[in-house]
Amino acid sequence: MAAVPARLMIIGPDGEETVVLHKQRFTIGRHSGNDLKLTSGAVSREHAAIVLEDDVYVLRDTASKFGTFVNGQRTTMATLRHGDHIELGPGSTITLIFLDGPSQQHDAHDSGITAGSGVRHVAVLLQSLRALGSGRVVDDVLALVLDAAIDLTGAERGFIMLANPQNELEMKLARTRDKVTLPGRTVAIGRKIPETVFATGERLIVRDLADEDLHRQHDATVALGIRHIVCVPLHLVRFVERAADRRGHEAAIGVLYLDSHEPGAMHTASTLTALEALSEEATLAIENARLFRDAQEKARVEHELEIAWAIQQALMPKPSRDGRFFQAYGTSVPCRAIGGDFFDYIDVPGNAFGFIVGDVAGKGAPAALLATATLGMFGAEADERTSAAEVIARVNRGILRRAIEATYLTAFYGILAADGRFVFCNAGHNPPLHVSRSGISQLTTGGTVVGLFADAHYEEGSVVLEPGDTVVVFSDGVTEARNPRHVEFGDDRLIATVSKHHGEPPQVLVAAVLAELRAFCGDAVQYDDVTLLAVTYTNR
Repeated sequence: MAAVPARLMIIGPDGEETVVLHKQRFTIGRHSGNDLKLTSGAVSREHAAIVLEDDVYVLRDTASKFGTFVNGQRTTMATLRHGDHIELGPGSTITLIFLDGPSQQHDAHDSGITAGSGVRHVAVLLQSLRALGSGRVVDDVLALVLDAAIDLTGAERGFIMLANPQNELEMKLARTRDKVTLPGRTVAIGRKIPETVFATGERLIVRDLADEDLHRQHDATVALGIRHIVCVPLHLVRFVERAADRRGHEAAIGVLYLDSHEPGAMHTASTLTALEALSEEATLAIENARLFRDAQEKARVEHELEIAWAIQQALMPKPSRDGRFFQAYGTSVPCRAIGGDFFDYIDVPGNAFGFIVGDVAGKGAPAALLATATLGMFGAEADERTSAAEVIARVNRGILRRAIEATYLTAFYGILAADGRFVFCNAGHNPPLHVSRSGISQLTTGGTVVGLFADAHYEEGSVVLEPGDTVVVFSDGVTEARNPRHVEFGDDRLIATVSKHHGEPPQVLVAAVLAELRAFCGDAVQYDDVTLLAVTYTNR
């Protein structure tokens, strides 16, 4: 054995410890029989061994499943040098630093960290932090970064400021040497230095604030006796592919700001070098944490939208409805998870059949909420009234009473009686089609949109349907749908398709229109909800 055994510094999520390589063949693995047992999932039962050969330590991989890495390079055998870092498996959250020679205690407050092993130590520490970044909330990662930076430099206070969506710096976290978080309202710090560093992307060192030209802009800081400042940018390097070369550019996401009464090790070359390494790894850790937080939020929203979609679908009627004198079939396809289009069927007093189609202005959750509220009001009003115009008028007043600003909808409500008499009210909706043996006409009588005007007046139209006549109601998502060349489907294509399938059951007619619409639009994006309903008078 060597006169002074080497050591391994073990750095992981639970902190760090040091073990002595007390045997000529020191084994590492997940099995309890190893000299160093590590429980990480990437570690094999018998992963690697460090062997002392002719006073030289050699690392040997013992046929591990995920490999052994020295300074980021995979290897099966490597001669170890002081400061080398070892990872068992790619992206491991546990890193081993090989320390050769006698144990030395480095006081960051007095002498800083050596340029070689110190930079490696910080990089390894933050590699673990980066791996944790995807699984921790942002505030936890920021605290770990600040504590590491303060320990490294001997600073008394540390601050992280991050750019908001307007690219302006916002204070995110302030910590002391004692790991105490400072409330934002008590933080005294000038903005000139961090804003300059953020704008230029270059670190800024103030060796004595009292002697600097900037000191007048830092009166609050000077008043605390703070004189020494180091501020470094947090750079995120993004790579883009251009032809055959790979080129990178740096995007600043914020700054790391440290200050103190006494300089300590803040301004030494080795400390500043190590701080640069720490800031690079910290940026990745912060960005990973923010991406993870955003992904969690997106997943939460998507889950809530799935629930909303299920509720909305439950409120919609079943597509098909057959009665003694009619057949009906409707469908609604939202352009997002939930939509603002709706339709419903209702049994009207007097043995009549009622149906409504509506289209709320806007998209997404707000439109879906108003659609749901409207369905509730419609059901309550139509259940007691036989006048289509009166039902629409009362729904209009009900929406206005709820004072939903800048929100309105179009609607078509029709009531079909057993003798074929059909009364309807069109409230600003696309004119439905009355399809008969003699041709196609549009149903336009009614009034303005619903939910916008308190003095709105609605009229009622009527036609007599012959057996086999069909009423086709649709939202503007049908006729205004566009193909990849931005050409609209239009009324003419809809009328041609409906005419071609006249006499067929409503379900077949609706399916034919949707198939024609899909073929026309191809892979173009659907920008609006698509709702289609057909009712055929059968007089059975």
